[in-house]
Amino acid sequence: MKKSIFQPAALVLALAAALGACSSAPTTTSLLDQTRGDYMAAQNNPAVAQYAQAEWRQATAALDRANEAAARKENAAEVDKLAYLAKQRIGVAQEVAKQKGAEASVADAARQRDQLRLDARTAEADRAKRGAEQAQAEAEAAKAQADAARMAAEQQAGATREAQAKADALAAQLAELQAKQTERGIVITFGDVLFNTDQAVLTEGGQRTIRKLADVLQQNPDRSVMVEGFTDSTGTSSHNLELSQRRAEAVRSALMAMGVAGTRVATRGYGEAYPVAGNDSAGNRQLNRRVEIVLSEAGRPVTSRQ
Repeated sequence: MKKSIFQPAALVLALAAALGACSSAPTTTSLLDQTRGDYMAAQNNPAVAQYAQAEWRQATAALDRANEAAARKENAAEVDKLAYLAKQRIGVAQEVAKQKGAEASVADAARQRDQLRLDARTAEADRAKRGAEQAQAEAEAAKAQADAARMAAEQQAGATREAQAKADALAAQLAELQAKQTERGIVITFGDVLFNTDQAVLTEGGQRTIRKLADVLQQNPDRSVMVEGFTDSTGTSSHNLELSQRRAEAVRSALMAMGVAGTRVATRGYGEAYPVAGNDSAGNRQLNRRVEIVLSEAGRPVTSRQ
């Protein structure tokens, strides 16, 4: 039978509980007790066992060391040091499990979308086949009329396939960029990945990301974009406003260098305005540091932010 990855630290916790009844109980600290609680909570999370086995083994080993130090009655500072390390390892395991679980959900959603598209194309092919059979029946009654109708149908089918292929290509590109349809148009959000901290120069990864957007615009010349920059609340409002505008302009310059006409790209920096999360934690501030791309509908301008 396969051994559980939770076994070692669980045994140490059980031993610690048993020794607690003795007069020579091992040393413990508030931080170590918190860490043990974190461990038990993570242990009950099935995602940790499924997606973060290596990180969990490291967390278990770290907690074992802290418990062993407590059992040897080492000084509280040393026990807290080991408990802190274990607490960090437990947090890493939980975060890895959360991230990989989210990635698995995204992959599953993508598979479902692909299946829906396949079903739609199959249904369209069935309809085309029925139309061809009907045209053949009409051709038997009036060959000349059927020939003319067939030629017209072939031209229409070609145009439809071309339009569908273009729409499918755009849908695939937007799905890769995780775009969302809104009242203002299609919105693509680039998180804190395009620039280094407090900088307005695109990183190499940011350049690659913007290249994907440039491809979308080059293949859809009837669409334009509004590039909007946002920051968190760290620093002064004036600095944040200037930084957000410079970042939006950097994206515009990159698009132009990639062959997109400047007249199709508008920019606006909003600084710390319009946050999508509170600025009370590093994680939330990171969400607020973003660039949003609003892609217009075909032949229409981008609606201004209210």
